[in-house]
Amino acid sequence: MSLDRSIVHMDLDTFFVSCERLLDSKLIGKPVLIGGTSDRGVVASCSYEARNFGIHSAMPMRMARQLCPEAIIVRGNSGIYTKFSDMVTEVIKESVPLYEKTSIDEFYIDLTGMDKFFGCHQLASEVRQRIIKETGLPISFGLSVNKTVSKIATGEAKPNNQIRILQGTEKPFLSPLSVRKIPMVGDKTFRSLCDLGIHRIGVIQQMPMEMLVKVFGKNGQSIWKKANGIDNSPVVQYHERKSISTERTFDRDTTDVRKLESIITAMAENLAYQLRRGNKLTACITFKIRYSDFQTYTMQKRIPYSSSDHRIIPIVMELYKKLYQRRMLVRLVGVRFSHLVEGGQQINLFEDSDRVLNLYQAMDKMRERYGDRAVMRAAGMEAKSISRWNPFTGAPPPLLANRRR
Repeated sequence: MSLDRSIVHMDLDTFFVSCERLLDSKLIGKPVLIGGTSDRGVVASCSYEARNFGIHSAMPMRMARQLCPEAIIVRGNSGIYTKFSDMVTEVIKESVPLYEKTSIDEFYIDLTGMDKFFGCHQLASEVRQRIIKETGLPISFGLSVNKTVSKIATGEAKPNNQIRILQGTEKPFLSPLSVRKIPMVGDKTFRSLCDLGIHRIGVIQQMPMEMLVKVFGKNGQSIWKKANGIDNSPVVQYHERKSISTERTFDRDTTDVRKLESIITAMAENLAYQLRRGNKLTACITFKIRYSDFQTYTMQKRIPYSSSDHRIIPIVMELYKKLYQRRMLVRLVGVRFSHLVEGGQQINLFEDSDRVLNLYQAMDKMRERYGDRAVMRAAGMEAKSISRWNPFTGAPPPLLANRRR
């Protein structure tokens, strides 16, 4: 692979918080936490003001509250985040030849060869400014010859800035940085490196690769290469997902069968609606259950391609009843539709009628206009709210999101 590549990594700064601040200016300048509001919840995102108290993503919400009692806690709304992510994706899609969307707020862009026409740094800057202007969201980027260096550069550019690492200067740029900055170095690996007296990337650059391989195995080779700014992984063109799923972790483990069945019905109904909205059909349904002892079981069943509630929900309930045999407290349930294909509502010539299809169309129109819960099955009313989100745009699908303070 050519070394003369131009790879941009773009990352929306504190994305969830930034979206909430666009909706509520009172949150600007204050410590904000996005995530689960119960004691079992975790911090999904936090503002820079909250980070000053030592709070970080994935921290238990209980601990975050203790560190910063005055923090404003927002449950979040995945539909809003998906909407803003879609806006950013459209700008990037219209502006660059090749991009990879790795999460709801993170992108890699390959501008290799664009120097002949625009100048890669200039083009990346123009895309960033357009995103800021059209969405109001802060975004940072790093530009270098590969994904690893660009991602690290983005972290150094934040908040709301940009950095270009010229070819040949990758190692000097990386050298003084903490080894924690290397992508895929988690807490355990970081502690192991610190135990060896390795705190800065420059130390790894001076070590032979074989030494790291002896300690960390194949992962040691990857760490050494990234520390030396070596990364030949390509930018993979973004494609739509081939499955959609959603899970619900209960605030308290439960054996309330009525509650379980109601929430499972609501999950399946909402996912079926998302299929129709995305003009998709599923041919495989999977149900997942996790008990209080963390034992997890899944079961799946193939079906004729469908996006109809009355065909999908009975299958989901059938799988649930087959799996829920232990009569223990349940911690989590989940539903997944896979083997997705493009296609509208399929008519069963023996059972479906125009009346049934017209009913779905009417219900979906009401949901589009008034929200996903405007029309619902009585059996699914135990689920208090389900967020509006489009699962076919790279966005993660959190379920039952609502805004709380």
